[in-house]
Amino acid sequence: MSKQFQFKLVLLGESAVGKSSLVLRFVKDQFDDYRESTIGAAFLTQTVTLDDQTIVKFEIWDTAGQERYKAPMYYRNANCAVVVYDITQASSLDKARTWIRELQRQADPSIVIALCGNKTDLTARRQITQEEAKKYADEEGLMWFETSAKTGEGVSEVFTAIAKKLPLSAPSSRTNAARGTAAARQGVDLNRQTTTQGSNEACNC
Repeated sequence: MSKQFQFKLVLLGESAVGKSSLVLRFVKDQFDDYRESTIGAAFLTQTVTLDDQTIVKFEIWDTAGQERYKAPMYYRNANCAVVVYDITQASSLDKARTWIRELQRQADPSIVIALCGNKTDLTARRQITQEEAKKYADEEGLMWFETSAKTGEGVSEVFTAIAKKLPLSAPSSRTNAARGTAAARQGVDLNRQTTTQGSNEACNC
């Protein structure tokens, strides 16, 4: 009989870096060229099968990038976080560093953090080199990836790698995620709808 472990995962990063598109690609294998901006936070679930005996279920919180929504309630009790930046926008990595500092300061000390450079399909417009981002990730002890939500490149690898790094023997994993479920009604459940509330904005994600 397979065992299922449940973890709360939060996505953080500047607005329009492609957080929602990244999650939509992972959960539904879909991409929208014109995706509405997330307001507050959206809530989704998806599972990763590690082997015949182990299934990891992620309860995913996709947060808005606007500063006014930068609230600990979205990453409180999170077991893991994906901090996303846009490889074509140098300022988005600076913003990612800010989020990571906040996680290191306020989140659970055991949280697994992945730094993710999105929009590799726009590599001709790259402003952030792989070397720069990976060096920072190594210095901070973070996992590091590059992805394209548009093509799907590298997306599943991010979540699979996080699932493998999580302590599957920890009984608290299910407890923390359950707390997130109780708060899910404060967000938009994207498992039930494919778009979030907000302005019609081409995010080029």
